[in-house]
Amino acid sequence: MHAHPTPVRIALHGAAGRMGIEVLRAARGRSDCQIVAALVRAASAWVGEPLSLAFGNGAPDLDFVASLDPDTQVDAIIDFSTPNAIETPLAIALQRRIALVTGTTGLSAQQMAELRAASQHIPVLWSANFSLGVALLQRMATLAAAQLGPEFEVEILDVHHRNKRDAPSGTALALGRAVAQARDLDFDEVARFGREAHGEPRSVNEIGFAVMRAADVIGEHTGLFASNGERLELTHRANSRAIFASGSVRSAVWLAKQNPGWYQMADTLTGI
Repeated sequence: MHAHPTPVRIALHGAAGRMGIEVLRAARGRSDCQIVAALVRAASAWVGEPLSLAFGNGAPDLDFVASLDPDTQVDAIIDFSTPNAIETPLAIALQRRIALVTGTTGLSAQQMAELRAASQHIPVLWSANFSLGVALLQRMATLAAAQLGPEFEVEILDVHHRNKRDAPSGTALALGRAVAQARDLDFDEVARFGREAHGEPRSVNEIGFAVMRAADVIGEHTGLFASNGERLELTHRANSRAIFASGSVRSAVWLAKQNPGWYQMADTLTGI
């Protein structure tokens, strides 16, 4: 793909949501990109309203819109929405042949397959978490799983705010899949999402998940590796949603210059 002029022009889907506002703030602080469209649902009360109404002073001089103006030039689209809305940014990205960065979690297997298929034509980066610390946590969990061996049992703890709908979180599942891959295990066979019943004792290769939802916790993830006599805990705590927003904007600026393909958050870390 040809190199894009700076700044990279970004359309934001889910612009009026909590993460959308954070993305607007993150983009405002950079000189290498600009938000050129703020997309919301057609039924949203924000349609036609100026961004300043939600964002405050310093907002881009744009209105919230339900569809992308054909005359608006865009290099990348960032999506933080819901699973039932992801077809919109995907269709825009494919039609415009632009990069798609999405942090929408809770997607079905079919929706993930559609994103994978789209990556044959455009650059796609889906991530459950755009934190640099979480990207490193996943690398460390992979290393621990490979080095410590099956005598170290693995449990993953996921703590989020009361309004988070998907459980376990996409980040927790990604951690579990990384551990399974490092140990050459089939994730779907070894993942254990509940222990309500009195059944068999813990199996050797089991990867257990525990989920907590309370108050305004932004996000905490822990990978617990325990054997008889010792345990290792790898924990990441997010104190601000701004880290996810800045990570997504940085990813979009990077992805807009890449060839079609399927990318991960760790791919963007080179040179940072």
